[in-house]
Amino acid sequence: MVQDKPVTLAAIIGAHGITGEVRLKLFGEGVDSLKRFRAFNDFGGGKALNVEKLKDDGKGGAIARFAEVKDRNAAEALRGTALTVARSALPPLGEGEYYYADLLGLPAVSDEGDALGTVVAIENFGAGDVVEVQRANGKRFMVPMRAEAVPEWNDERLLIVASYCQD
Repeated sequence: MVQDKPVTLAAIIGAHGITGEVRLKLFGEGVDSLKRFRAFNDFGGGKALNVEKLKDDGKGGAIARFAEVKDRNAAEALRGTALTVARSALPPLGEGEYYYADLLGLPAVSDEGDALGTVVAIENFGAGDVVEVQRANGKRFMVPMRAEAVPEWNDERLLIVASYCQD
């Protein structure tokens, strides 16, 4: 996997109060997964945002205070900012585990050797992850991220059982 690729863990969705705190939309497994990081990169901006305080908002998101954000105006200016860390900063994975960022952009091939397209999204509608693959013609199809449909993947490709490759 590309170890220095930025991985987005949260996004700033607005200001919280008047003292510079921000509301975060989380893309991981809750606020506890963010607490291991003391700083985040401002995706695209190249600046670090240093965490002073981070707490659960009780609604599936978080409230954060960054050292660089001193007031509500500065907090509002960050709306839409993606908070990233280097892929290498994330904890190691166990057998059969993956980060979404590792799958996005991978070429998908069938177990019969056919090129299927590129992984463009991973969704979870409650019953497990579903991988979305876009074919060269622009059409997309979805495949459950289960061993019977996707028996293997690595940093070069995602292998999909041919019977699951229907548009």
